[in-house]
Amino acid sequence: MKFKPIITSLLETDLYKFSMGQAIYHQYPSYKTTWTFKCRNENVHFTDEMIAEIKEQIQYYCDLQFKEDELDYLATLQWLHEDYIDHLRIWKARYNDFEISNGGECGLVLEAKGTWLNTSMYEIPVLAIINEVYFRMAYDYDALFEQYKRRLKEKTDWLISGKYNLGGFSEFGLRRRLSAEAQELAVKTLCENNKNYKESHCVGTSNVYLAKKYGVIPVGTMAHEFVMCVGQGNPMVNPAYSNKLAMESWNEEYGVLNGTYLTDTIGDELSHRDMGFTFSILFSGVRHDSGDPYEWGEAWIDHFQKYYEKYHDERVNPKNKTLLFSDSLDFERASKLYEHFKSRIKVAFGIGTYIANDTDVEPLNIVMKVSKCNGSPVAKLSNADGKLMCNDSSYVEYLRKTIEWRLNHER
Repeated sequence: MKFKPIITSLLETDLYKFSMGQAIYHQYPSYKTTWTFKCRNENVHFTDEMIAEIKEQIQYYCDLQFKEDELDYLATLQWLHEDYIDHLRIWKARYNDFEISNGGECGLVLEAKGTWLNTSMYEIPVLAIINEVYFRMAYDYDALFEQYKRRLKEKTDWLISGKYNLGGFSEFGLRRRLSAEAQELAVKTLCENNKNYKESHCVGTSNVYLAKKYGVIPVGTMAHEFVMCVGQGNPMVNPAYSNKLAMESWNEEYGVLNGTYLTDTIGDELSHRDMGFTFSILFSGVRHDSGDPYEWGEAWIDHFQKYYEKYHDERVNPKNKTLLFSDSLDFERASKLYEHFKSRIKVAFGIGTYIANDTDVEPLNIVMKVSKCNGSPVAKLSNADGKLMCNDSSYVEYLRKTIEWRLNHER
């Protein structure tokens, strides 16, 4: 390898991979998935030298195993069960699951195929590797890191001065961070300064390794993959019921624990329909990842208020629920959202690239999404066309038709 290992611990992934992983382990151990890498930037090219380094870094990652102190840490998370943690004790990534080659629009073609239980775990570390290799090899990394440190200090000063007030926020940038040292510096700096902020509090990070290291809260519940695979992985099931199936599965696994629902996988309209009174109690909040955040937030406040007025149950009082925003946020956008909603509902933010990779250079917009489940295509529609990712246009058309029929015909 040209560089030091980028991923040095299997804890170095986002928390929701463990939350979803346990549900997969208990309920869907035989499901198989294909994951496909995509770079959405124009004029980005991965060279042969970059691809060789990416391969070696992934090979190193595939040799890692969980350490006992890491498993002991996971056991402190009340929703993770002993049997799943014991499964992790012998778990290893498999390099043979990867197909990596030169080609495509950006120069890098990467897929992972295997059981959902395994391949789900690859997404975050692999993206972190790709991102760091690119910025170390395409630019003067030392110059970028100096720019990054300068901007991080500026962000911290803004929170101290009260120029921006965010309430509770978390660092969400592992997959697109400039580097491991950049993300660690951000978590350390932002959390250490909590006592100095006007009306902000850095709750923690999605990176479980850094949460353990710095004694802060690991943050995260579920990703789109869970709704996609649970709702669309069985072709005998109508995919317009993806949200209902995912909610039922999550409830079976966790009950009232670990309950922030990601609403936009097949658009929010069906999420409102499927999150009836019971699920509105069970889920502590909802996460925004696409579309107009103000319209989204107002619609979910109305949703909870409707049940609160009908049943007078404090468990659905909007003031006891949380709106978690996580879509392309910076401090200015987050501060405006906080001021708009804070008096009516709890507000939280997951801020990724803006914290973990803010330099003078445009960050990479890279994703690695599940593209097939059990041999059939799956799709994330979201509330924004730019986030659609599915290689099978006929499946997207079918999915849209099932959603349209349900919205127009089901009462």
